[in-house]
Amino acid sequence: MDLVNHLEGRLLFAVPKKGRLLQASLNLLEGADIQFKRENRLDIALVKNLPIALVFLPAADIPTFVGEGRVDLGITGYDQVQEHDAGVRALARARRMSNEWDPTKAASGKPQGCETVMDLGFGSCRLQVQVPAKGEYAQSKDLIGKNIGTSFVHLTHEYFARLEMEQEGATDPARVEGRKLRTKIIELSGSVEAACALGVADGIVDLVESGETMKAAGLKAIDTVVQTSAILIKSKAPSNPGLVDLIASRLRGVITAQRYVLCQYNVPRAKLAEATKITPGKRAATVTSLDEEGWVAVSAMVEKKRIAPVMDELVNVGAEDILVLDIHNTRSS
Repeated sequence: MDLVNHLEGRLLFAVPKKGRLLQASLNLLEGADIQFKRENRLDIALVKNLPIALVFLPAADIPTFVGEGRVDLGITGYDQVQEHDAGVRALARARRMSNEWDPTKAASGKPQGCETVMDLGFGSCRLQVQVPAKGEYAQSKDLIGKNIGTSFVHLTHEYFARLEMEQEGATDPARVEGRKLRTKIIELSGSVEAACALGVADGIVDLVESGETMKAAGLKAIDTVVQTSAILIKSKAPSNPGLVDLIASRLRGVITAQRYVLCQYNVPRAKLAEATKITPGKRAATVTSLDEEGWVAVSAMVEKKRIAPVMDELVNVGAEDILVLDIHNTRSS
C-alpha cells in the first residue's frame, strides 16, 4: 500500500522486464539521467530525480498497458505494437460479428491506443516466415492449409488471411472479417524454432535477429512479415504531457550522441566549401576564423560509422589538425 501511495502524481513509464530489449533500455535510461534503484523481485521502481515510476512489464504487454492508458510511456518492440493492434482489430471484428459492438461505448471515455514517439535505434530484427531448409516449401503460399507455429498469432492470422484471399483472387478486405482460415495457427509461447523438427508445425512465424538460431534448427526464411526495432510509445492521453516531452527530448539526445561524433579540423578558407560538403553537420557546420590569415576552424557532427572515410576525404582537400571527439549527450532537432 505504501508503494501505491508513492505512485500518486508520478508519470508511469513501462520498461521491458526481461529479454533482448532490457539491457539496452536500461542503458538508455541511464544516459538520460533517469535515476532509480530497482529492488529485488519488485517490478516498480521510483525515479529519484523526476516524478516518474518505472514499471517493469513483459514487452508483449506494454502496448496493452499504454494503449489502455494504464501507463503513460513505454519501451517495446514495433512487432509487439503491431501484434497488439492486430489483436484489437480481431476483437473488434469478433464483436461486430456477434452484434456486441457498440460504437457509442467505443467512442466514449479516455482515448484508446498508443502513439509511436520515436525509433530508439536498437533491437533490430525481423518477424519472418521460416520453413525446414530441406523441405518442400519454397513460398509462403505453399503453407496455406498447413500448420503454422507462432507466438504472434494475430499478425500471423492476418498474414495468412491475405495470402488466402490472394489465392482466391479476392480484393475486398472486408472478406477477411469472419472468415475461417484454412491455415491452422498454433500458438506457442517459447522455443518456436523447434516446432517443425518436433512435428508440431509445417512452418513458423518468429523473430529473427542474426538467423543463427534458425539455421541451427534447420530452418530457412521465405518471407518477412514485419521489420522491427525498439520504439518509444505513449498513451493518447498521458497524465503529464510536458514530462513526456522532456523524457522524449532526453532520450533523443542520448540516441543522437550514440550515433554521432564531433569532428573538428582546420582548413584553408579557399577549401572551406569543399570541406563542408564532406562535413555538412546536422544543420550546418560551425566555422570560426583562426589567428592565422586564410585559415578557419570547422566543427561538425558526423555519423560515427562514417568517420574514417570522412577523415580521409578531409585530408585530401587540405584539412589539418583533425580531431574526433565523443558526444556524451546532446539536444538537437
